[in-house]
Amino acid sequence: MAYQTRGRDPLFDSNVQAAIEKRGKELVGVLVLALGVLLTLSFASYSPDDPSWVSVTDQPVQNWLGRLGAGIAAPVFMILGIGGWGFAALALVWGVRLALHQGEERAMSRLVFAPIWIVVLSLYAASLVPGEGWSHSFGLGGLFGDTVLGTLIGVAPVSATAGLKILSLVLGAGVVALGIFVLGFTRGELRNMMRYAVYAVVLAYVAVTRLLGRGAQAGWSGALAAREAARDRKERRRAEALERAEAGDYVIETYPEDDYEEAPRTSFRDRLGGIVRRAAPAEEPLYEDDPWETLPEHYEEPPLRAPAVQAQPQPRLGGVTRAPAPSYPVRETPIEAPAPAPKAGFLSRLPSMIRRAGEGPAPFAEVEDRMLAGEEMPLDDRIKTKIADAVRQRARTSSRISAPSHQPLTKGRGRGPDPLILGSTPRAEPPLTGGAQPAVAPAPRAAAPSPAPAARVVAPSPAPLEPEAEEIEDYGMDAWEDEAAEAEAPAPVAPRLPQAAPAEQARRVVQTPARKAQPSTRAREEAQPKLKFEERAAEFDLPPLNLLMDPTGITRHHLSDEALEENARMLETVLDDYGVKGDIVSVRPGPVVTMYELEPAPGLKASRVIGLADDIARSMAALSARVSTVPGRSVIGIELPNDNREMVVLREILSAREFGDSNMKLPLALGKDIGGGAVVANLAKMPHLLIAGTTGSGKSVAINTMILSLLYKRTPEECRLIMIDPKMLELSVYDGIPHLLSPVVTDPKKAVVALKWTVGEMEERYRKMSKMGVRNIDGYNGRVADALSKGEMFSRTVQTGFDEDTGEPIFETEEIQPEKMPYIVVIVDEMADLMMVAGKEIEACIQRLAQMARASGIHLIMATQRPSVDVITGTIKANFPTRISFQVTSKIDSRTILGEMGAEQLLGQGDMLYMAGGAKIQRCHGPFVSDEEVEEIVNHLKAYGPPDYVGGVVEGPAEDKENDIDLVLGLGGNTDGEDALYDQAVAVVIKDRKCSTSYIQRKLGIGYNKAARLVEQMEDEGLVSPANHVGKREILVPEQQ
Repeated sequence: MAYQTRGRDPLFDSNVQAAIEKRGKELVGVLVLALGVLLTLSFASYSPDDPSWVSVTDQPVQNWLGRLGAGIAAPVFMILGIGGWGFAALALVWGVRLALHQGEERAMSRLVFAPIWIVVLSLYAASLVPGEGWSHSFGLGGLFGDTVLGTLIGVAPVSATAGLKILSLVLGAGVVALGIFVLGFTRGELRNMMRYAVYAVVLAYVAVTRLLGRGAQAGWSGALAAREAARDRKERRRAEALERAEAGDYVIETYPEDDYEEAPRTSFRDRLGGIVRRAAPAEEPLYEDDPWETLPEHYEEPPLRAPAVQAQPQPRLGGVTRAPAPSYPVRETPIEAPAPAPKAGFLSRLPSMIRRAGEGPAPFAEVEDRMLAGEEMPLDDRIKTKIADAVRQRARTSSRISAPSHQPLTKGRGRGPDPLILGSTPRAEPPLTGGAQPAVAPAPRAAAPSPAPAARVVAPSPAPLEPEAEEIEDYGMDAWEDEAAEAEAPAPVAPRLPQAAPAEQARRVVQTPARKAQPSTRAREEAQPKLKFEERAAEFDLPPLNLLMDPTGITRHHLSDEALEENARMLETVLDDYGVKGDIVSVRPGPVVTMYELEPAPGLKASRVIGLADDIARSMAALSARVSTVPGRSVIGIELPNDNREMVVLREILSAREFGDSNMKLPLALGKDIGGGAVVANLAKMPHLLIAGTTGSGKSVAINTMILSLLYKRTPEECRLIMIDPKMLELSVYDGIPHLLSPVVTDPKKAVVALKWTVGEMEERYRKMSKMGVRNIDGYNGRVADALSKGEMFSRTVQTGFDEDTGEPIFETEEIQPEKMPYIVVIVDEMADLMMVAGKEIEACIQRLAQMARASGIHLIMATQRPSVDVITGTIKANFPTRISFQVTSKIDSRTILGEMGAEQLLGQGDMLYMAGGAKIQRCHGPFVSDEEVEEIVNHLKAYGPPDYVGGVVEGPAEDKENDIDLVLGLGGNTDGEDALYDQAVAVVIKDRKCSTSYIQRKLGIGYNKAARLVEQMEDEGLVSPANHVGKREILVPEQQ
């Protein structure tokens, strides 16, 4: 038995723990730095005459660290040579980094490559020629370097001298590259080092010129040109950013981790020009008109125009509804800037450059300390610390601005942790100019469904203002970076990315809708304009996508976040009225329905909530409500229909990357899921599909979209179709396309013949694959493709008998013509009519095909509008694991097709439940395709010539083959042959004195065609008379006594 224990408060708060951790890192850095200093002293004073554990001499110790230093330096130099200096460099550099907290987060990822760098350094040292002061018997790389380098030179396919030079060049480059990486340097740090080096050179140059009494006219001209170029480049970047913002193309700029402190600083060319300018003599003007007289010392911002009013609702973060940001009155004339302070010299700024971050100005130091200390804080403490720092920092900046008035925060109705909803009155903002200008009020928020909002342009904030309560949540680590960046120049601001908020403050309820599907390669190619002289393919072209309806003309409606949250709170109230305890944790809007995810209270059964579907729909004033569990999650999904339903078109699914760029053998475009994502299934993996739904539920349209999916993806050489349409209207439009194996079958009796031919084709394909030793159609077609590419025939050795004299077996070689086998898809639009005509034969054929046809590339798509147990029998359900249910009339029909309730709550017109293998049910919205679109596609396909029909599909196989097929299907009453079956029929006629086709069929349990042939055979032999005008026959055989 587990006992609950009371949580204890920590000994120190998060700030103290962070400070202790920071001081600990500094202590480790000091220790590592001390070790580096000791290694440096030991290596610098190394002498080969010092006594150590590898050499014994009587000479006094010359090492500065005594015997300890000699004992460390001697083995290192003997093994690695001067490559041992890598240890000292690592200890010195990383000691400084840990002590100053500069790049400490990169320590582990960089130091793992330190041994490789030391080895490369030793090998490079071994490739160099030792100087006169090197008295050892080995080279500068030690014993290790000499041994490895000699081995590499020996295996090189060039001479020793050339190999040594090449290895020296490669190893030298490797030492530099690995050294920069292992020592933790970044691009920003290297750039700073280069700047300081240039500073030193320029400072030396200035000092020399001033000592020599000469001016720095050349340097002055270069600095002036650099400054002008920098400002021009800055203006060009600002103009481009404004153009991108106006076009709605937001770009969020990121900076390297080591360059974030350089954003508010002046450019390198400006500081270089300042150094040179101060070095120039004041009494000797460079030009008659000094360019610095006309060049402004302080950059003035260009006048800004009033930004456009934002009518769309602002993005919400953390479940909080923001009020739209009001537009500010913006100045039309530039404000006079104060006189700039004189720039400090390089030497006066040098201490600030090398000053530690903790010793900087107070506003930045405090934030940085908290930032560094907060990396290991818990989430709640870290967010609270950032909020407090942001408030203090903004308070300093806006101390001279009058405090704006705020509307009180109001909470939404309902239970649980509700998101904060801000009042509709906008906050007052101080004007930017001295004159009183009326503020532009923002447009009110739209709480009703509205079309998709257009891209908004966020105007730059002219000055840092005091944040509102809801803005503090997403004000994170880079608050002080934004303050410093605002001092440089205003720029278009991209929308701030949402930050994680603590659960007790606010909770994100409305989920981001699914982004638009990426177009496939084929869709992008067809979108490009075609040239008139491009030749058309000679054999066959897949139908173009422009034959289908363009999805860009569809009006898309989206509920506002406020309306979705209001519906969520209302749903919580409704559930609470029925005694269901729980919280709505997520809202997922979609094109047709919106799913509200309910996290039930502990101990609540899901079946109790599912049984309340009708009551929830009534209370929410919805057409219907579907309640089901979400697979893989602990929530219950409640799906409510939208007020404005979005149309799903087929072109949008076919042009998606999930369909066009997929490797599916037989892809079917099923539609969109409840989140708006494309749903594409592979018929080859199903391997058969059963569809059920009432009249008007969208079943026939879904079959048309599936057929078009195959026609848009596969050529007649890759996929052939057999269409059975007892209703004679739905599939007759496809008659004559090159994909058909036979004309569209409309007679139910011929449908039985077509299914039997399919069974025979399956058996024939199995025999071919067994001869080739493959397991499925893909393996067989792969063998055929290889044989056709080589121009060969399939050969097979078979035994034909035995030699009469010797008794040995006789073998012959059988050659088979390689021919690819296309996939065959049998589509039956109405299965109930077939079951009424020949239920036993239809069920036997379907069972045989469903069990064995997958490997042979034959797949079934069967639909029915009467999902009852006499049509969808247990045998059929067992062999069709993949099923789709459209709207049905009762819960019983839903259980018949899916095994559970829910299909009776669908909306119709393409709304479906898709059950893949494993009983995982997914709700989809099928695409719509009109009759005109189908006709255009059919006409496009018919333009390539008449179809190549296969004989026997409708006429039926040969008599001997049909007998074999009936025996395979178990439809024959006797397995002794045709004669035994005929004798049995004659005995029945003589005994009962009745003869008719239907009577023989019932008595012997055979098919109608076989019974008719038996009756005709008895008529030919004179056992019965021909049928009279009423269809009766006389028995000519005398009755037996």
